[in-house]
Amino acid sequence: MSVTVDDELWSAVGDPTRRRMLDLLLAGGGGTATTLSEHLPVTRQAVAKHLGVLDRVGLVHVTPSGRERLYRVDEARLARAVEQLTSVGAAWDARLQRIKRIAEAIQRTRKD
Repeated sequence: MSVTVDDELWSAVGDPTRRRMLDLLLAGGGGTATTLSEHLPVTRQAVAKHLGVLDRVGLVHVTPSGRERLYRVDEARLARAVEQLTSVGAAWDARLQRIKRIAEAIQRTRKD
């Protein structure tokens, strides 16, 4: 089954800081830029910018909470990202198997 790949989504989760933020949000059930920055080697302002990227691609939802904004992972959107990753991974596995078979055939031909 072929799944359409969302390049913006992949770009958003391609950044290691944003992946770590998603891990923290999932583990804690949500968080703010301030609480996340306490666990990351970047400033609160940098965290806020990363959260903006995750929000734009729909991976997080934001709710005002006093002076802060509370972020939670959209698990359905994350599941779609995982589905895309799985689909692309399967396609690459198939390609690599074809390359392996071709290389083995070439090797057998050279031995003969």
